Amino acid sequence: MEKALETKRTGVKKRMPQRIGKVIRDSWSGWLFVLPLVLGMVIFTFIPMVQSLVYCFYNYDGVMVFEFVGFQNFVRMFTVDREFPVVLGNTFLWTVISVPLNMVLSYAFALFVNLKVKGMKAFRVIYYLPVVIPGVVSGLLWKDVFNPTYGVANSFLTTLGLPASRWFEGAETAMLSLIVMNLWSVGGGMVLWLAALKAVPESLYEHAKIDGANSFVRLVAITLPMTTPTIFYNLVMQVIGALQNFSTYVIASNNGKGPDNSLYFYAVKIYNTAFSGTRFQYGYASALAWILFLIIGVLTVVLFTTCKWVYYGEES
Repeated sequence: MEKALETKRTGVKKRMPQRIGKVIRDSWSGWLFVLPLVLGMVIFTFIPMVQSLVYCFYNYDGVMVFEFVGFQNFVRMFTVDREFPVVLGNTFLWTVISVPLNMVLSYAFALFVNLKVKGMKAFRVIYYLPVVIPGVVSGLLWKDVFNPTYGVANSFLTTLGLPASRWFEGAETAMLSLIVMNLWSVGGGMVLWLAALKAVPESLYEHAKIDGANSFVRLVAITLPMTTPTIFYNLVMQVIGALQNFSTYVIASNNGKGPDNSLYFYAVKIYNTAFSGTRFQYGYASALAWILFLIIGVLTVVLFTTCKWVYYGEES
């Protein structure tokens, strides 16, 4: 009996290298195709993340200084740095306002472009065109539109007999101006919304019509529940994107901070810490980046643990 078991183990050990070699021979072409992506992720994502995690615990300027400071960068963040609560508050305020507003408006526009009306395909193209414009170009364009001296926005206000605004140049109007500017790109989620709307079975609407349900009832009872997976996906992605907003660096004065730090966001703070000023502070910037990573991670976990409202179909 023992001899038979030993013979079986020996046979398994001999066959294992043969199986591994067969797997390699059968799939080497696939690995060759994905090799550029794997190398890109390792070189440009994984290695920099590990480096930044190491830099968190050092006072590092990228050239001369590289001294271990332990958790002093994190202590400085929550005790000494007076800009940290400002950028944190601005970033959360921006996220709380812009994400729901963009989602509601983009969903409403998607419902509109989903109507079977003549010429709607052309409107879809026009609606999506602003998304194609690069972010830097769009920011410079809106900076000219909201210019207090010669901007089109103030010309429109004065034509209507309303007082001109300082827009991005005023601390009290800078955030509102950014929110208005951000509505320019609400068409970005249109493709996903339309795909979700098209995936709703027509039979559900037909049965609802037979039962006497009007358009609003069909929207609330059928369209919204059936598109909750896409709503949840857009919610998660837009929250992550809003927390990493960097667009103010192009349009706002004072290195993206805006007047009285009214547009100073977390990502801009990281960039200014690492690359602006008389001395680069890679260590402190890395600590800021990892705190933002933890914030995004916690919020993502919260969203996933509270997603019971998402409908994925009938459970078997």
